[in-house]
Amino acid sequence: MLTFHHLIPKKMHRRTHFRKHYSKEQLAEGISVCRKCHRGMHSLYDEMTLAKDYADLDRLLADPALIRHFEWVAKQRD
Repeated sequence: MLTFHHLIPKKMHRRTHFRKHYSKEQLAEGISVCRKCHRGMHSLYDEMTLAKDYADLDRLLADPALIRHFEWVAKQRD
């Protein structure tokens, strides 16, 4: 089952910095990921780190810790 991951976590949307620097459309952007990958992203990084450092797909896919997690998830049974 896929879940929706906001590239800028919803918890950050109400903060002034993000409201000033991003449009509503940009704040709503996200990707569909499996539940285990989604859980892993949020267990490795807090919402502020995800919002500031991993707000686009290229950066998510380039992170060594996330790559290891995604590879581990790919080997697991459903």
